[in-house]
Amino acid sequence: MSDAISVQRSAATTPSDLNLPDIPGPLRALMAEVGPKWRDDTRGHVDLMIAEFSEVLKLTSRDGVTVHRDIPYGPHERQHLDVFLPTGNVMAPPVVLFVHGGAFVSGHRNRSEQIYSNVLCYLAQRGIAAVNVGYRLATHAAYPGATLDIAAAVDWARAHAHEYGWNPDRVFLMSHSAGAAHAGSYAYDPAFSSAGRPPLAGMIVVSGRVRIDNLAENPNAKRVEQYYGTDASRFEGYSPVHHINRDSVATFVAWAEFENPLIDVYCAELVFRLAEAKRKSPPMMWLPGHNHTSAIAHIGTSDDLLGKAIVNFVTNPR
Repeated sequence: MSDAISVQRSAATTPSDLNLPDIPGPLRALMAEVGPKWRDDTRGHVDLMIAEFSEVLKLTSRDGVTVHRDIPYGPHERQHLDVFLPTGNVMAPPVVLFVHGGAFVSGHRNRSEQIYSNVLCYLAQRGIAAVNVGYRLATHAAYPGATLDIAAAVDWARAHAHEYGWNPDRVFLMSHSAGAAHAGSYAYDPAFSSAGRPPLAGMIVVSGRVRIDNLAENPNAKRVEQYYGTDASRFEGYSPVHHINRDSVATFVAWAEFENPLIDVYCAELVFRLAEAKRKSPPMMWLPGHNHTSAIAHIGTSDDLLGKAIVNFVTNPR
């Protein structure tokens, strides 16, 4: 099913012409109020930020993007994806597959009408094909079910490159929150990434849970156990950071000042492990004033530093 957001785009139109909306002062004030106490009610604060940023993102132009929605890549109802394409004359662009979060037991690729399509529209308006990937939750399949779904979605993207016009040799993964656990296993664990498949062109982690734990300070510990089981002795091997080596895919890492407990620590660990293994630091960004949800929900606003950094990385992965 195809939904053409815009079938034409003026040759003079550029991303800077799209009038990205500002994050309004009252929302900035709310972020400043909620941030220091984010960990006190992560689920409530996530819902609050989704609602607030969805309103802001209604003002974002979606010109220059064609969307094909609800395409199956597997038999399960969660194994569907949406394709976002630049409508301009872009020859064989790279393609970014986005993997949403949701604490392993919830979440959806379309959390609202604006989120997470804000990420995909932003990329497509800048000449990058983008795919919004759904996957099975812990209620449908235990580990490694969601990672196998990511593998199937990547295979689908390569198999349909000619149909949609992107370059099958420039496939990137981008993930947020628990989505980074699934995408990270595919990207770094040789049990998945070396299963006879071509390598990814790059990996983008935004506020990603790249280490698996059921520690008391993790408010989602029981949800982790629903997906990974209760045998914590297995968690090290399940953790994407455990599999980093000098040949790991080029990676960009970003996280917020105010995170769900330990996610900032694990993102920093990912940066360290990549730097130690490759003997150089990967590109990274720390987002002052932002929280776990605004880190991804603000893409498509005039607070454009992270978006520009991601586009730069896709253009030049390193």
